[in-house]
Parts: sequence; structure tokens; C-alpha cells
Amino acid sequence: MRIVSVSENHNIEKRIAITPDSAKKYIALGLEVSLPENYGEHLGFKNSEYEELGVKISKTDVDVLNNADIIVQLGFLSDDNLLLLKENQTIVGVFNPHINKEKIENLSKKNINIFSLEMLPRITRAQSMDILSSQANLAGYKAVIESFSNFEKAIPMMMTAAGTIPAAKVLVVGAGVAGLQAIATAKRMGAVVFATDVRMASKEQVESLGGKFLTVDGSENLETEGGYAKEASDEFKKKQEELLAETLKKIDIVICTALIPGKKAPLIIKENMIANMKSGSIIYDLAAVQGGNSAFTEVDKIVVKEGVKIMGEANILNKLPVSASNLYSKNVLNFVTNLYDKENKKVNINLEDEIIKKTLIK
Repeated sequence: MRIVSVSENHNIEKRIAITPDSAKKYIALGLEVSLPENYGEHLGFKNSEYEELGVKISKTDVDVLNNADIIVQLGFLSDDNLLLLKENQTIVGVFNPHINKEKIENLSKKNINIFSLEMLPRITRAQSMDILSSQANLAGYKAVIESFSNFEKAIPMMMTAAGTIPAAKVLVVGAGVAGLQAIATAKRMGAVVFATDVRMASKEQVESLGGKFLTVDGSENLETEGGYAKEASDEFKKKQEELLAETLKKIDIVICTALIPGKKAPLIIKENMIANMKSGSIIYDLAAVQGGNSAFTEVDKIVVKEGVKIMGEANILNKLPVSASNLYSKNVLNFVTNLYDKENKKVNINLEDEIIKKTLIK
């Protein structure tokens, strides 16, 4: 059985799915590993580093994909490479089935097994495979660093002979994995941190990190059984808007992280709220690709409105590709280990396994 990966389009995606460390573990599992030339070169992983472990380095993607049993990627292969896939191959990655229906249908006609890892169930056994958590953790950290680097004042309180500089005030919208890491990072750097989330269970987590949780009077707990946020009622949205509008008048930096799986991101920071924010404030919108939590958010642009900088990137993890690849590749390794029948040397699609059942999209 051969597991492979080919290079992503580096203009869009710099992360890789097989690092030297994960390649070593695949080989120990009894799998052959094949990669194209210079697969990890842009991250400092040389061909020789892979070859010393026993990885086969091929000249082209065609050579790699032709002999593949399991293909692991970040997103979908290029259209040309998708045409190379053959019956009974297995492909593992993050394929966003809500958006890529046509590609998925075409692959299913060829009897290709497609596993999309963002569909993993939130159960204890799947934690080591949870790509959403591992990547969101880094995104929350990096969003704070990017925001602070664009903020033109000091972050921590400083008492000097010339006077006192007050600590920056940070608001984190959405206290999931990315939001909690953003709170922790901002707090470590000396900011005063506030947070809001529709899930009341987040209050204790926010406060344990030193943040102040903003509570809407009469809040309902808007959490699904899977631990994700669900859409709020109109009455809740109105109360939340009123609380946010007042809070934002004194906030310096806002980190937006609120997402609803499979849907457009909720618009939380409205135009009128931005108009009342202090000039020089920053909004960093991690939900930019899914429409954004803030008015005026544009992907890969810094938009300035009323003196407020609104930032959003297509893929913030391209700024931490080595760390992100190390975590992602370990998540994928753990998933493949669960999927692979080592004794019989085959992919075992056991639909009684909740992890397999939930991630198999065709």
C-alpha cells in the first residue's frame, strides 16, 4: 500500500500533508511513501531528508498519483491531477463538501473514497485527528500577532517618568478554539481582554484565561450537540448588537472568529458600530473567507473606514506554514492509522466506526 501527497498551489496553500516526521511513521506502519521532487523544499524539508527515511521521490505528480492507494492533501487536487485519479483510490483532506459538490460527484462516479476531515465528530477518540482545532489554535494566535503589529500604540500598560501608557483593550468575538487562543495570547502580551460568544459554556473558559465575558441579559445557550455554535434568534441578535455597540466604543482591537459550519459567517460588527469605534482601532476578521463577521471585510485587504483598519486574509496559516504543517500532518497520520488495516494491508472502510462514517463524504 502506497500513501502519497503532491504539492499544493503555493500561492494559495503553503502547508503540506506529509512532513519527514509523519513520513517516518507511515513507513513504520508498513506503508510506502511517495512524493514529488521539492515537495517540502519551501518549508526547509529537503528531498534528501525524505529519501534518508525511505521515501520515494518522483519527478512528476503523474508518477506519484498513478501508483497511489491513499492520497493525503490539504484541499482538492488541481483539475488536471483530479483527472489522474483511478477507481478505489482513497483521498483524505479538507474538501468542504458544501462548496465542492460537483467535484465530489465526479469523483464518486469513479468509485474513489473521499474523506473530508472537517467533518470529524467531536468525540474523545477523534481529538488527535481534529484538524479544525489544531489549525484554529494557530490562527487565533497569529491573528493577535498580526493585529498588534498593525496597531500603532503599545499593548501592555507602561508606567514611565513621562507618564502612563494604558493597556490596549481587546475584544474577541467567538470563544471557540481560535478565540480562546486569541484571548490567551492577547492576555500574555499585556492587553485587557473581553470576549463574547453565543455558547454560555464559553464563559468559564474565557474567565479561566483572564478574560471578561460579555453576557447578554437573558442569554439562551446556542450550542449544538457537536459543540458548535448555532444561529441565534432575532431577539438575541438585537440584545447582542446593543451590548457590542457600547463595548466597541472603548475597544482598541477586535479579533473576529465566529463561524457556523457549512454556512456564511454571521455578520456581527455592523457599519454603525465601526463608525463609533476609536480612530486607529483594528478589526482582524478570521471569518473573512466565509463572508466575514465585520462589515467592510475584504479578503487579503486592509480596508480603512472611519480610521478603523479592517483586516482579513484568505489563509492566515500561510504565515505559519511549518507549525501548521507539523500539526496537520500528525492529525492526518492519526486518521490514516485508524483507517488502515495493517494486518491485511488495505484501507478498511468500517462504517460502524463513527469517525469513518462521518468523514466519508462519498
